[in-house]
Amino acid sequence: MRRKNMKLYELINDIAETNLENTEITDLTSDTRKAVTAGAMFVCIKGNTFDGHDAAEDMIKKGCSVIVCERDLGLDNQIIVDDTREAYVRLCEAWFGHPERELSLIGVTGTNGKTTITTVLKKVLSDLGCKVGLIGTCQNEIGDSIYPTARTTPEPYDLYELLRKMADENCDYVVMEASSQGLEQKRLVECRFKVGVFTNLTQDHLDVHGTMENYYQAKKILFSMSDNAIINIGDEYGRRYLDEISCPAKTYSCCSNADFMGEDILLSASGVKYVFSDGEQKHNVSFNMPGLFNVSNSLAVIACCEVLGYSVDAVIRSLSNIGGVRGRAEIVPTGRDFTVICDYAHTPDALANVLSAIRESSSGKVKCLFGCGGNRDAAKRPLMAAAAADNADFLIVTSDNPRNEDPQEIVNDVLKGLEGKTTPYVTIVDRREAIHWAVRNAEKDDIIVLAGKGHEDYQILAGGVKIHFDEREVVADALAELDREGR
Repeated sequence: MRRKNMKLYELINDIAETNLENTEITDLTSDTRKAVTAGAMFVCIKGNTFDGHDAAEDMIKKGCSVIVCERDLGLDNQIIVDDTREAYVRLCEAWFGHPERELSLIGVTGTNGKTTITTVLKKVLSDLGCKVGLIGTCQNEIGDSIYPTARTTPEPYDLYELLRKMADENCDYVVMEASSQGLEQKRLVECRFKVGVFTNLTQDHLDVHGTMENYYQAKKILFSMSDNAIINIGDEYGRRYLDEISCPAKTYSCCSNADFMGEDILLSASGVKYVFSDGEQKHNVSFNMPGLFNVSNSLAVIACCEVLGYSVDAVIRSLSNIGGVRGRAEIVPTGRDFTVICDYAHTPDALANVLSAIRESSSGKVKCLFGCGGNRDAAKRPLMAAAAADNADFLIVTSDNPRNEDPQEIVNDVLKGLEGKTTPYVTIVDRREAIHWAVRNAEKDDIIVLAGKGHEDYQILAGGVKIHFDEREVVADALAELDREGR
């Protein structure tokens, strides 16, 4: 664990030069909302809506003794650097004693599949006798202990505090979801990954990156800091990465020739079976998550473990004993003659994948309930609708996290994607009411797919208000309502 305080020159060593007195630094932050102790260091970072440079004088009044900035603010205690975002990451690393150097890091990037791959990889490595840390969308984990998370790739201070704890608890590996924003904002700039994994790239986060090319380049950063790459060449962007990255790379695919392949694939509602081939050996694989995309996800896990030097036999044995992942094609118990599935699918490609996988193995109608997030890429809303219409028998268009947008306006954007489609649908803007309607109107053998929320147990409304909203609980309430009515 880091010392309670650090001398200024020790903290900024190799980061910046200064003639300031070698004072003792008591705290470190870039967050103007954080209460600081006298003698703290404040790093000014310019964001999309707020520039920390504008708050420097206020942070001095709060007690900060050193200000790190990108331009001359006319302050006696300032240190000017070229890039405060990168400087803050390196300061956080030093503040926590460079825990990233004590850990073997595995990074997974891509649009879809990151959470499934990291969660399953953590379970497999644990079965193989390793102590593993997990940093991801659903939660953070150290061994069997669970810690809440606010974002896929944490902010620098939170990230290095977590890595410090993982190092102190003697983790052998840390498996991490590397988000495009986290990579682009340099939160991982000093990390070195033993393996970097690429899953796929489909339209998402264009509200942040602007274009698919920018999104692609952000993801690509992971492979400039990886010793080895595992690339899905069943994806066109994966094939492009293979030509552009410099680190040694192995490929995987369930639909084209690759170093690690899935052959003779059998799909069912309960999971997948296939033959794994690495060119030298073949093994039968059974994985308890449905869909062709989960063949791909499990291939990535096996490939990663083989590159790390583990026995394929042992990895596949572990895979066969793993159940599902929360919020990923998760079956919600109903005790009825219909099925409810909760899935995080919130991109057109992810929605098409999960619905087509379920439809292939269903005997009844597939009914999809979905919405789109507010203050996010509006261009994908009609694409989501089209993907749902093409792969489901009935749609219930509702809200997701509306944030500061009018939920009805979001729904109106979604409905544009249903023009010319023949799939029947209803619109119920309130998501709770929509789930109740879906349960109340379920028929025998129906499969109701609640898409978009997955592991989340909240909704974000206007003004950033976050309310508790767990779809499993909402389904249970709807079922109880039916019971009270004697249905």
